[in-house]
Amino acid sequence: MKRLLHVLSVACIAVAPMLLPATAAAQFAKPEDAVKYRQSVLTVMSNHFGRLAPVVRGQQPYDPAQVKADVALVATLSKLPWSAFGPGTEGGGARPAVWADNAKFKQGQERLHADIAKLVAAADAGDLAQVRTAYGAVGASCKACHDNFRNR
Repeated sequence: MKRLLHVLSVACIAVAPMLLPATAAAQFAKPEDAVKYRQSVLTVMSNHFGRLAPVVRGQQPYDPAQVKADVALVATLSKLPWSAFGPGTEGGGARPAVWADNAKFKQGQERLHADIAKLVAAADAGDLAQVRTAYGAVGASCKACHDNFRNR
């Protein structure tokens, strides 16, 4: 529980730097701060995305309001971690390809954002079939990035 509270507090505090345009170097005092930030944001995002899985699989009842709330959080959080992948922030679970093939990494971000936009639209429409389809696309975007850019 303490770990979850820490992750949530880091994610909440992290919203403030997004209000001012700045480089990653200006946002983070040390490279390891950037690594912790992006890991924390991605962990919270994963938790909210994971809450959708039992609903999408039919293991829990479909609550449109809860799905919409979790999707909204995923959409907000999905915008945060990318500034923490700046030059000099290598490490954590990220492969060197993040920096060596940054254009491909950015394409992955764009794909994720496009797929999340479809998930938001599906949740807003309240159509479980559309949510299932969009959820699968977001999951595929996440997997593609992990396969190419994340050490396990």
